[in-house]
Amino acid sequence: MKFPVPHDVKAKTIPGTEGWERMYPYQYQFVTDDPVRNQYEKDMFWFYDGLHYPEPLYPFDTIWDEAWFLALSQYNNRIFMVPPVRGVDHRMINGYVYISPVPVKNPEEIGSRVPHFMERAGHYYKNWDALEAKWKVKMEATIRELEALEIPRLADMEDISVVMDALGESKGYHLLKNYDDLINLGIKCWQYHFEFLNLGYAAYVFFLDFVQKLFPSIPAQRVTQMISGIDVIMYQPDEELKKLAKKAIELGVDNAVCFSQEWTEVEAALKKLPKGVEWLTSLNLSREPWFNVSTGTGWFHHDRSWNDAMNIPLNGIQTYIGKVKQGVNIERPTEQVRAERDRIIAEYRGLIEKPEDVKQFDELLGCARTVFPYVENHLFYVEHWFHSVFWNKMRDVAAILVEHGIIKDVEDVWLLRRDEIKQALWDVVTAWATGVTPRGTQTWPKEVEWRKGVMAKFKEWNAPPAIGTAPEVIQEPFTIVLWGVTNSSLADWAKVSEVKDLTTVKEFKGFAGSPGIAEGKARVCKTVEDIRQLQEGEILVAPTTSPSWAPAFAKIKACVTDVGGVMSHAAIVCREYGMPAVVGTGHATKIIQTGMMIRVDGSTGAITVSR
Repeated sequence: MKFPVPHDVKAKTIPGTEGWERMYPYQYQFVTDDPVRNQYEKDMFWFYDGLHYPEPLYPFDTIWDEAWFLALSQYNNRIFMVPPVRGVDHRMINGYVYISPVPVKNPEEIGSRVPHFMERAGHYYKNWDALEAKWKVKMEATIRELEALEIPRLADMEDISVVMDALGESKGYHLLKNYDDLINLGIKCWQYHFEFLNLGYAAYVFFLDFVQKLFPSIPAQRVTQMISGIDVIMYQPDEELKKLAKKAIELGVDNAVCFSQEWTEVEAALKKLPKGVEWLTSLNLSREPWFNVSTGTGWFHHDRSWNDAMNIPLNGIQTYIGKVKQGVNIERPTEQVRAERDRIIAEYRGLIEKPEDVKQFDELLGCARTVFPYVENHLFYVEHWFHSVFWNKMRDVAAILVEHGIIKDVEDVWLLRRDEIKQALWDVVTAWATGVTPRGTQTWPKEVEWRKGVMAKFKEWNAPPAIGTAPEVIQEPFTIVLWGVTNSSLADWAKVSEVKDLTTVKEFKGFAGSPGIAEGKARVCKTVEDIRQLQEGEILVAPTTSPSWAPAFAKIKACVTDVGGVMSHAAIVCREYGMPAVVGTGHATKIIQTGMMIRVDGSTGAITVSR
């Protein structure tokens, strides 16, 4: 398996983007001026994190990458002392994030970390439910603090209360302070994000490793089926859409809900109907908190929530209304999934010969099933609810920068780093205090326009799926179960990467995410808006999927993604719907075009293309 040298890839600067590095933190750069760091970067294996970033990262949006860079690594390496791996290192090329698990290579050090891991992780595993309940309280409190955070505007004259109440603090001070508070709440949120997550994936990896040692030929997906059929709150936004669809039919306002794809038109029509008002009341009860789900992954500023883009949930409700009126069962086949789960568990458990192995099987399975809900549930609290509120608070900050001439449009703020925004706010506040024009009015608009051009060129670049030196054995749990990066998948990626013309590829492989075989017409969807084009019975092909895509799974017969492992969203949801999925293909959206006939084997990971 040969992949390009990272420094060679970076050296091929896209014309017109020279100097792009200043858009991102300096520690994210591959370097040539530091021999030690340079050699380290050559020796490591870096793969493109398309799971989180299917497009180049805007400078401000880098905040969440910085947050998880810190949080995941500290929990692995400094808090829980995971024996074989430290943290996950990050670099950027042309706005695309590359990550590399940092292994613990010394066997003696691995051994010395084991007792610490057993003590610390063991405490969480033994008290998981009680500690998770505390986590939920912490997270909701953090979200409420974020919601209550004020981004003050700068008035020509401070309110008289500053004098009468002897406050001793100005709105300018509070603008600077509250921006810091906003950023710090985001960082704190991500500290909580990883408190349990590494352990959640690790529990599955422990179970997978144990079962594969007992049964060397068992597919990884068969093991994932043993923990399927578990309700998680990430399904709830979609369940709310189903409930509202049924409610519309029950009240006889389904035609009013379906007559237009524009929410404002539908809402206006419903307000004229007594039963329509009743339905809108039910809708508003669902909106908080469930419509705080993002229209994307939540990682990007443009991933607006359902509350901000009501056409999206409206489309889902309309889809479900149509299916209910056709007599189609819109519920997830949970009981069938659970029955198949229990059958598989009983089959393999019955084959275990040693009583001590049966005992360990039961314990590891029980632990994996206990921790699994958090793996999905945390997404709603962090990536969706928190992020949706956060992005809108940042738009309040941006509005102040627009007002004072630092940027021309609110959406321009994402082209500045978080530290640059703080500098710009200091410029604004001191200029306001002094009564002069901020210096940034002459510097930032030009820089923003240049960065817009850079981002456009970045989006045209095809990021290699991997660079650097492939490891002999990949052990980091996230890498395996979330990204779907294994030695086998790397070999498959490398094979496809050698093909100059991807239109000639007729067969390729990915990760077997959910069992079964499906044949049909492909529909390539790269955004949540694209799923509106999905037709009944098509096969969804996407870079990745997110919870806001849930209505799509009621239409499709199979799913294929570029990135993701057996614990990725697409794999989990397909297992719950009992449909095939192949994930972590690396290249599916580049090889397959909408309208092509494809065959998806979710049991082997094989995809066949008929052109």
